[in-house]
Amino acid sequence: MEFDETLAVKYMRQAAPDHAAAYDDDELLNLIDMIFDYYESNGMLEIDADDDEDDVDISDIVAYAERMLARDKGARLTPADAAPLVRAYLEYENSLD
Repeated sequence: MEFDETLAVKYMRQAAPDHAAAYDDDELLNLIDMIFDYYESNGMLEIDADDDEDDVDISDIVAYAERMLARDKGARLTPADAAPLVRAYLEYENSLD
C-alpha cells in the first residue's frame, strides 16, 4: 500500500477522534508536514536510511511537532493535541508495511 495523505488524515481522525475533531484536514496535513520535516532534518528520508523502527523516537517527533506548532502563529492545532495525533499518524505509516 502506498502513502495517501487523504487516508492518513482519515486514519488520524479514527485513531484519535477526541483530538482530531476540532481540526480541519489542512491542520492535520500541516502536522503531517511537520513530521516529514522532522524526518528530513534527521536524515530519515534518505534512500539508504535504515528501516528499523527502533531508530524512531516518538517522543522526539512529538516534541518537535509541539515546538513547531507553538511557533506557527497560523496553526489552530494546539501543541497539547499533537502527541495523540502524531502517534495516530505513525500507526498509519506502520499499517503501510
